[in-house]
Amino acid sequence: MYAAARVENELMGFERRLQDALDSFPLNREPRILQEAARHLCLLGSAKRVRPRVVFAVAQALGLAEEHAMEIAVAAELVHAASLVHDDVVDQGAMRRGRPTVNARWNNMVAVLSGDAMLCMALIQLRSFGRDLTEAAIEVVADMTRASMWEVEARGQLGLSEEQWRAMAEGKTGALFGWCGWAVACAAGHSEHAAQFDACGRHLGVAFQLADDLRDIFDTRSGKDRFADIANQNPSYVVLRAAREDAALAGAIARLWDSEQCPLDEVASIGHRVAASDAARAASVALDRECQAAIAALGTYARKPGGTEIVEFALALVAGVRAMIEDKP
Repeated sequence: MYAAARVENELMGFERRLQDALDSFPLNREPRILQEAARHLCLLGSAKRVRPRVVFAVAQALGLAEEHAMEIAVAAELVHAASLVHDDVVDQGAMRRGRPTVNARWNNMVAVLSGDAMLCMALIQLRSFGRDLTEAAIEVVADMTRASMWEVEARGQLGLSEEQWRAMAEGKTGALFGWCGWAVACAAGHSEHAAQFDACGRHLGVAFQLADDLRDIFDTRSGKDRFADIANQNPSYVVLRAAREDAALAGAIARLWDSEQCPLDEVASIGHRVAASDAARAASVALDRECQAAIAALGTYARKPGGTEIVEFALALVAGVRAMIEDKP
C-alpha cells in the first residue's frame, strides 16, 4: 500500500511539473498559439498518465531521486502527447480525451507544429542526463514514427499476421514504455538492470495496445466512438483475429472497406459480429500473456516496492478488460 501511495503522490506533483514545463518553454512568447495547443491536450484531467506511473514505480524500485524521475516522466508524457497530436492529424480525429482535438479546434498546421514543439520540450527535460538518455529518446521517436507509418500502410489489410501486428504495437506503444524503464535504470546508475526494465515496459506497452483494441469493440461507457477501428480500417488485433477465424465476416469487412463510404449502421453491424466472435477471448489471452511476460521480466523486483506497483497495474489491466468484455451489451 505504501508503494502505491507514494506513486500517487508523485503523480500529483507530476501535474504541477508538467504545467511548469509547458509554461516555461519559449512557446510562451508570441505567437502563443503553440503553447495553447500543447496545454489543450496535456493538461486534461482525463489523461491516464500511465507512462509517468511506470517511471515513478521503476524509480522507487531502483532508488532514483524524485527530481530526476520527474524529469524523465515529463519527457515521456510529452513524447506521448506529441504522438497523439500527430495521430489525430493522420486519422483526421475530432475528439480526444473528451474534447476537440488540436486539429479540430485549430487546424492541421497548428497540430503538427505543436506536436513538434512538445518533442523539443521533451528533449530539453533530459539535458541534465547527458547524451545517452537523449539519444535513446530520439531512437524511440524514430521507432514510433516508423510503426505509425507501417500502421497507415496496413490499413484496409486483413492479411496482417499476429507477429506483424505485435511488431507494430511494440514500435508504436511498447518502445516508449520500454524507454521509461530503461531511462530510469540508467539514470539511477543501474545500467545492468536496464534491459530487464526495458523488456518489462515493452510487454506492458503491447498489452496496453491490446486493451485499446478491445476497448474499441466493447467500451460503451467512456463516450468514445465505438468501432472506430473498423470505420477507419485500422489494423486492430481483435478485428484481424475475427476475420481470420470467420471467412464470411472477413468478406463483409472487405466489402465495407472497399466501398466509397462506411455507413455507420454497417460499421456497427460488423462491430457487433466481431464482439460476438471468439476474437475477444483470444485477445484477452494475448493481453494476459504480455502482462505475465512483463511481470517475469521484473525478476526479483516484482516483489519489491515499486515493482509491486507495476505488477498491480498489469493485473488490473487484465481484470479491467475482462470485466468490460463480460459487461458487453
